[in-house]
Amino acid sequence: MAMIQVENLSKSYGPALALDSISFEVERGEVVGFLGPNGAGKSTTMKILTGFLLPSSGRASVDGLDVVEQSLEVRRRIGYLPESTPLYTEMRVDEYLRFAAEIRGVERGRMRSAVSRVVELCGLERVTGKNIIELSKGYKQRVGLAQAMVHEPDLLVLDEPTSGLDPNQIVEVRDLIRRLGEEHTVILSTHYLQEVEASCNRVIIVNLGKIVADSTADELVATMPCGPIAATIRGDKDAVLSQLGELVPTDGGIELKGAVGDRVDVEVKAGETASPGIEEAIAALVVKNGWGLVSLGRRASSLEDVFRSLTTSDRGVVTHA
Repeated sequence: MAMIQVENLSKSYGPALALDSISFEVERGEVVGFLGPNGAGKSTTMKILTGFLLPSSGRASVDGLDVVEQSLEVRRRIGYLPESTPLYTEMRVDEYLRFAAEIRGVERGRMRSAVSRVVELCGLERVTGKNIIELSKGYKQRVGLAQAMVHEPDLLVLDEPTSGLDPNQIVEVRDLIRRLGEEHTVILSTHYLQEVEASCNRVIIVNLGKIVADSTADELVATMPCGPIAATIRGDKDAVLSQLGELVPTDGGIELKGAVGDRVDVEVKAGETASPGIEEAIAALVVKNGWGLVSLGRRASSLEDVFRSLTTSDRGVVTHA
């Protein structure tokens, strides 16, 4: 049985449809990135799975338990870190984690070891005696993760876990999520592509309340054509741009990426009507004009290209293989 099963789930806020009959499953042991732009329906889905919102229609279950009919049992199996980390900032870190363990039903005899385990896992040893209000945002996020795990849940639901953190803090939290994925089923809601690439073995992309892709990152990238051609040429900037423009079909284009001295960096979007030999034609043009060719090659497609394609166009749904 899958850890999460979602069937034709919809949610409306008055006339606004936040989720439009979405369906997906998450197997035990998977780390799944739930990816989408702001307003796509990510947080709404997470709140329904964790019992904070009721769906308008459809069904969702966790570990075989209906999230509406068996909400309390579902919550016992879930560790939830919402987008706004729920902390009592006047409490010390150790006090707060003991409190979280108690309300999560951790037995008194296991309380000390449960708290010690998440303190070590989340790297909180240096701050356990501090009031939460004194902590940096990165440490507060770690405390939020620790409270979500203190009862050793089967499923972790993380909603924008690195939102608002600085680059160093983001790397630390990503490393922690990667380690958590070795012991838990994790669904990670975010609009940060690097988060998914660094932490997840499967990607679900949602846009305007609908699932538009469900596969691994590599499989999704493989559906995209190669990216534009990047070239660095030594020559007169105006001549390079003018003559390259004559090679490119009308549905393509030339973008100047930078120019220092006689070094010109360009990106060539060849368009759908370009011949396969466009790179060879560029090289021949460089030789003909006596320019210098520093580098030439196509940029590999990325998850960002997939994301932009699926969330800014009417491209069809890509499903899990």
